[in-house]
Amino acid sequence: MRISARADYAVRAALQLAASRDETPLKAEAIADAQEIPHKFLEGILNDMRRGGLVLSQRGGNGGYRLARPASSITIADVIRTVDGPLVSVRGVRPPDLSYTGPAQSLLPLWIALRSNVREILEGVSLADVASAQLPSDVSALTDAPGAWANP
Repeated sequence: MRISARADYAVRAALQLAASRDETPLKAEAIADAQEIPHKFLEGILNDMRRGGLVLSQRGGNGGYRLARPASSITIADVIRTVDGPLVSVRGVRPPDLSYTGPAQSLLPLWIALRSNVREILEGVSLADVASAQLPSDVSALTDAPGAWANP
């Protein structure tokens, strides 16, 4: 699985909003500076997140962005889907819409299993979990596996 720059930036921006302790909206420039995200790119991402119902925007001198719901009710999967679409696809096609023949036939259940595991992790972690550095124990345990941090 590959996490796009767009998805990475969206999650980081959402986490910056989740970590904001008051109800004052954050300006896109402040989010971009804090997370080292190109400002123009972030503006497009924030607009997608606004259209997707994850953030609210406020115009004016005191304007900016804030989460539309509590950080505990927004999952990492919600953010990624909003800006990038399905979590797992093969050549842009969702696994259930694929078909294979011959020796490649068992690829389909493999892709479905991959999608299931990705969903389980990303749908089980909220912005609040990450912002507070309190990942669910089952997710944290995966990082303890031998080789988890290695690049084969």
